[in-house]
Amino acid sequence: MPLAVLAALLFQAPATSKKVDIVSVTGCLREPTAGTWTLTAATDPAPSSANAPAAKDVPSTPPVGKNQFRLIGVSEFNLPAHKGHTVIVKGLFIKATPMNRLNITSVTMVAASCTDGTAK
Repeated sequence: MPLAVLAALLFQAPATSKKVDIVSVTGCLREPTAGTWTLTAATDPAPSSANAPAAKDVPSTPPVGKNQFRLIGVSEFNLPAHKGHTVIVKGLFIKATPMNRLNITSVTMVAASCTDGTAK
């Protein structure tokens, strides 16, 4: 390899990587079509760790937000058991159009119903 080519490769600017943040979101777990899971009436994403929250961090009164997220990476979680429940979802936040996505790392039930005003 010619020395000039090697030098050019060594001194190239490092590629910028897109960082994907881990966030926590609370909302109502829905399955609008079979196998497609969403979180509705969801709070704004808050920086978090991938682990499930400690019991002391689960709110006694579930917050209601205005966001909606499509959930991906759901096969590891028993989401049908929490359908129609208010849950805390933690995961990788992926900005997308028309709906942002969360690649989930944990799901924690907050309440056995939703406070978003819609039926189960």
